[in-house]
Amino acid sequence: MELKYVIPNMEKTFGNLEYAGEGKVEQRRINGRMTTLSRSYNLYSDIQRADDIEVVLPQEAGEKFFEHEEKVKLVNARITAEGYKIGERGFTNYILHADDMVKA
Repeated sequence: MELKYVIPNMEKTFGNLEYAGEGKVEQRRINGRMTTLSRSYNLYSDIQRADDIEVVLPQEAGEKFFEHEEKVKLVNARITAEGYKIGERGFTNYILHADDMVKA
């Protein structure tokens, strides 16, 4: 059985989320034109305080504009795991995806 994603309990895992700024834009050349595939945004969490939370939204969600530290909510959030190795050691990168991000 393959694990595709995990649906987090948003309240217990992240608590209140606040907009912290734009992240990366993933683009690819399709039929000779640059096309946006996804955008990432940084969020603050009152539970996960060690690092900012990075969420990846699909191109269909469009570009988001929020005030700094404005409360936001994620629509259909899910976490995927991506494995990689450095030398003989294995590591996991957890990626938070959502269909959209709206004002809370």
